[in-house]
Amino acid sequence: MSFGRPVALAALLVVPLFVLLWFLLEQRRREGAGRFASPALLPNLVDRVPRRLRLVPAALLLLGLTALIVGMAKPHARLTVPRKDATVVLAIDTSRSMGATDVPPTRLYAAVSAASRFLDAIPSRFSVGVVSFGSHAYVAVPPTRDRDLVRRGLRDLQTGEGTAIGDAVLLAARLGQSQKKVDGVLPPTSVLVISDGARDGGRTAPKAAARRAKALHVPVSTVLVGTANGVVTVKLVGGYTEQIRVPANPGTLQLIADDSGGTFYRARTPAALADVYRKLTTRLGHTTEDREITDLFAVGAIVLLLAGAALSSVWFRRVVP
Repeated sequence: MSFGRPVALAALLVVPLFVLLWFLLEQRRREGAGRFASPALLPNLVDRVPRRLRLVPAALLLLGLTALIVGMAKPHARLTVPRKDATVVLAIDTSRSMGATDVPPTRLYAAVSAASRFLDAIPSRFSVGVVSFGSHAYVAVPPTRDRDLVRRGLRDLQTGEGTAIGDAVLLAARLGQSQKKVDGVLPPTSVLVISDGARDGGRTAPKAAARRAKALHVPVSTVLVGTANGVVTVKLVGGYTEQIRVPANPGTLQLIADDSGGTFYRARTPAALADVYRKLTTRLGHTTEDREITDLFAVGAIVLLLAGAALSSVWFRRVVP
C-alpha cells in the first residue's frame, strides 16, 4: 500500500493521546464513584458492572478515528479487477512433430480442442486471433470477437514442416498494435504460444522476438505440449514408413516466456492442457491496477464511528463510554 499524502499519517499520533485521555477519564470516574458511595456497597446499587464490555464502544471509536486519518492520507493499493477489453493471440505450432500421439489423439488436435474450450471461457468482449507457424508464420485468423470464425480457423490447421517460432512470436505481438483504440487507449495484448519444441527455421531468433514483444508490452506465455516419448510416423517412397522420435523440448519456450514477461507451462496430457487454459482464462481476464481506496477507508470509518456511538448510547446512555 502507498499513500498520496503520507504526511497526513502524522495525525495518527493523536490516537494514543485519546487512549491516554480515556484512561484518565476512567480513573476520574472511579474516584468520583468512590466518593459517592463505598465500593463494598456498589453491588447493592447496580446489578452488573460493565467491566470489559465498556471497552468495546471505545475501541470502535478509536478504530474509526484511525481509519479516518488513514483515509485522509489517500491510500493506494494494487487491486485485481476485470479487464474491459483485450486481445489474445493464439500462436499454434503446426510442425510435423505436433502430429505425435503421446498427447492423444495428437498434440495438435489436443491443442486445438483445448483452445476451442478456452474461447468459451474468456470474456466475449475480448478479441482473439490465431497465428499458425510451421516453416513460416502466418495469420490464420485476424483478431476478432467472432468465436465461430476463430473455431473454424483452428479446425483448418494442418501439420507441415519447420518451426518458425521466433517469426510467430513477433507476428503475434505485432497483431495487437493493429487493433482499434478504446477511449483513446490501445487494448492490452497477450500472446499464448502452444508448441512442442525448439526453433527449426524462420528469420527471427526466439530471443530477439521475445525482447521485441516485451518492448511492445506484450507478455508471451508458452505451453509445452508433449512428452519425452513422442514419435511421428513419416511415409517414404515405395510405401515404406519411418518412425522419428520427437521429444518435447522446453528450452526455447522457457526462454521466450522469461524474456517477454510471460509464464511457461507444461502439458503432458489433454487434461493438463485444459487446466493450463483454465489458469490462463483467470489470468488474462483480470489485471492489477493501482487505485486510490480512500472511499473504502471513509466508509469503514463512518461505520465504526456510528457503531461505537450507538453501542455507547444504548449501553451507557452517552456517546463516549
